[in-house]
Amino acid sequence: MEQRFSYIILLMSFLDTVREHSEIIAQLQQHEDVILECSQRICSCLLHGGKVLLMGNGGSAADAQHIAAEMVVRYQTSRRALPAIALTTDSSILTACSNDFGYESLFRRQIEALATPDDLVIGISTSGESKNVVEGLRAAREQEVKTIVLTGSNGGSVSDLADHTVAVPSEITARIQEAHILIGHFWCRQIDEAFSSS
Repeated sequence: MEQRFSYIILLMSFLDTVREHSEIIAQLQQHEDVILECSQRICSCLLHGGKVLLMGNGGSAADAQHIAAEMVVRYQTSRRALPAIALTTDSSILTACSNDFGYESLFRRQIEALATPDDLVIGISTSGESKNVVEGLRAAREQEVKTIVLTGSNGGSVSDLADHTVAVPSEITARIQEAHILIGHFWCRQIDEAFSSS
């Protein structure tokens, strides 16, 4: 009986998580204009020889790496490799920059070194307040590089610095991250289509 009761509690928790996730994903339709505009911006950057630089912390760092891998390797179709760099992966840069200049400058230094006006910077921050992402966006603005941010419902400081903001309508980190990767996958699908006909 106790085991059955535990299973019911577990099942209810799972169904609640699925419901919460589904409701937030459905609300993304209210943001379709900016999501589609970002998709066009990314495709245009890559079609015109620019590269995409992605940054984030923790789970958002993993999302940055995930999306970059889809661009460089492939998403669903085999097409030419595309230039995308996750600024979260070089351990020597990460440790040297954090040690010498402080963690807040981590993405700024890389953007100063790598970005050109033909490129696009994507910042991912569920809170919208990640200081190193904020500094990275500032560096991009100073270098006249276009920017996109994926964030949560508060928008935060990152939204004030970005050319385009996709603010997932939630304050729950896990649900925001789930929406971010869905949006990233949608963008990758559009990239596949753009390059299959280019």
